[in-house]
Amino acid sequence: MSEIITSAVAALNDRLSDGFAGIAKFVIEGEGAIMIDGNGARAGDDDADVTLTASAETFQGILSGDTNPTAAFMTGKLAVDGNMGMAMQLGALLS
Repeated sequence: MSEIITSAVAALNDRLSDGFAGIAKFVIEGEGAIMIDGNGARAGDDDADVTLTASAETFQGILSGDTNPTAAFMTGKLAVDGNMGMAMQLGALLS
């Protein structure tokens, strides 16, 4: 597992202390994937209600608060496949 995935899982678990109502997957290009559900975040690549895909740089910007998830989506830096409402809920939790 990459260092980026490991640190992202820890950062997401700090933010999502109550878990997430649904199943989301973050795919970090060239690094791997992170699953987010009612139990929090973990490394994995399972089926999800919504899949968000971004570069490592964009993902780290979203986690640090330097990149707004909605702006990243609108500029094509963040791709969303699946339940858009769930993606918006997750974006609100991360911003």
